Amino acid sequence: MQITENQREYWRKNLRITGILLAIWFVVTFVMAYFARDLNFNFFGWPFSFYMGAQGSLIVYVIIIGFYARYMNRLDQEHGVAEEE
Repeated sequence: MQITENQREYWRKNLRITGILLAIWFVVTFVMAYFARDLNFNFFGWPFSFYMGAQGSLIVYVIIIGFYARYMNRLDQEHGVAEEE
């Protein structure tokens, strides 16, 4: 089975966005936790490290999921592999 240029471009874009979003996830999950004690400024009246641990990380995760779903739907339509509704 031959892979077309359209399929290669689709896969390349898919891997690129997945890598970027995984890097953001890694920073929010591990880097923020590692430097939590150094993040000692107030954010909406709460210490920033507490906010990121309690709410901020969860918000970022939901944004990542929403962005990925929207991006992939557009990419599917662009490359003609979208599911029929």
